[in-house]
Amino acid sequence: MTTVASKTGDDGDLAEFGYEQQLHRSLGKFASFAAGFSFVSILTTIFQLFGLGFGFAGPAFFWTWPVVFVGQFMVALCFAELAARYPISGAIYQWSRRMAGEVIGWFAGWFMILAQIVTASAAAIALQVVLPNVWSGFQVIGDDPALTSSSGAANAVLLGSVLLVITTTINCVGVNWMSRINNIGVTCEIVGVIAVIGMFLTHAERGPQVVFDTGVQGTQPGYIWAWIVSGLMAAYVMVGFGSAGELAEETRNPRRVAPRTIRLALSVSALGGGLMIVGALMAAPSLTDGRLATEGLPYVLNSILSSPWGTLLLIDVAIAVTVCTLAIQTAASRLMFSMARDGRLPASSVLSKVNSRTGTPIAPSVLIGVLCIAVLGVNVGNSAIFTTLSSVCIILIYLAYLLVTVPLLVRRLKGWPHGGPQFDAEGKPLFTLGIWGVPVNIAAVVYGSLMVVNLAWPRAEIFNPTGEYPVLQWAGPLSIAAVVLVGVLCYPRGKAVPNPVTIGA
Repeated sequence: MTTVASKTGDDGDLAEFGYEQQLHRSLGKFASFAAGFSFVSILTTIFQLFGLGFGFAGPAFFWTWPVVFVGQFMVALCFAELAARYPISGAIYQWSRRMAGEVIGWFAGWFMILAQIVTASAAAIALQVVLPNVWSGFQVIGDDPALTSSSGAANAVLLGSVLLVITTTINCVGVNWMSRINNIGVTCEIVGVIAVIGMFLTHAERGPQVVFDTGVQGTQPGYIWAWIVSGLMAAYVMVGFGSAGELAEETRNPRRVAPRTIRLALSVSALGGGLMIVGALMAAPSLTDGRLATEGLPYVLNSILSSPWGTLLLIDVAIAVTVCTLAIQTAASRLMFSMARDGRLPASSVLSKVNSRTGTPIAPSVLIGVLCIAVLGVNVGNSAIFTTLSSVCIILIYLAYLLVTVPLLVRRLKGWPHGGPQFDAEGKPLFTLGIWGVPVNIAAVVYGSLMVVNLAWPRAEIFNPTGEYPVLQWAGPLSIAAVVLVGVLCYPRGKAVPNPVTIGA
């Protein structure tokens, strides 16, 4: 077969996989890019996690950023090639089941959907880091805004819950509203990132050579070990770039648009994030007073900006948190819809319904919102447990990625992709790695495997920083075992419909 796009356009193209066009196909190139960029949301995640990297390895932790980017870009290249050939909602699940069959595909979807629920909750809770600094009135419960305090934890749940109600409503209204809000939010975030970088560079206290300073060496024996631990910051940030694939059935000419935006979302995020890290290290009033590790980027901004500019940037961060939460929740709802449509979830007949007017799977959107708010409740009882859950969900994302890249490598070694040249709906060649497919895929698998080990390693500093709950140190491997066990118990015994072995594979 020399072409994969039907003459009837994207809708007919989808029919080749055995699916009817139900979601409204209205997203363009920028909306597709925005979905991936807002999931990564460097303005949200680096604000949250800068202190984690710096606290373990000092200024030289910067070098973990390009290392993780290169590894994740190998994964993104594999995803881009799959997105060109399987432009279907529920990307990770659909790609995995078409490479490795129903069991592996289901577990890829299972890992990813759990991770996205916790990730959306973690993004929503970030409002507590921002809004009380914008206006004290946002601290509704108590007077201590710190996330580790009882009042701060409770207020974080309140703010996060309100945000999740808003994002759930937007998702139910329709993809057009979601897209408009997301596009505006991403534009604001990009402007904010540029503004933050500019502020840092124009208020530099030292030169860029600071990135060679090992500085704080943490508590681990030897700097290399501390540097490896600090790499978790970058690993936590650079995920979710494949969201463009989740919205494939709502994107015009997804075979061409999605592969490009997957690569672009990760690359732009890596460039902007790297410049933010360097700029913060150059502009920080002190690298040794401990505040950069405990307070992160807000410490640097507050030291060089006075109101109202500092407040304006914090508002921009709040917008970034909002669109980040919206993007993650949207991706999760599409994944749940895709699995339900194949009959792979309980109540699939309800979860697979699409509102004919809005073109939105409302039931998955509502369920994801409710589950996210339920997860937020954990933070009231113990913020350390919530932080541990957030760390575990990143491990699940990397495992889901491996359940795509490993089977893909096996298929490549058997000659995938088969057939001659393939083209999109516009008659242009599909993205392909060609002779680089095997080495890039091997690099993606090796990187992903090493990162899963690094993320799951039982470190007390990551999983039990307060020392109150020793068992939390083993949260990584124990949680993976628990998720797999529950997945085995919940695995649907019936066959998926349609069968990817006979349709569109």
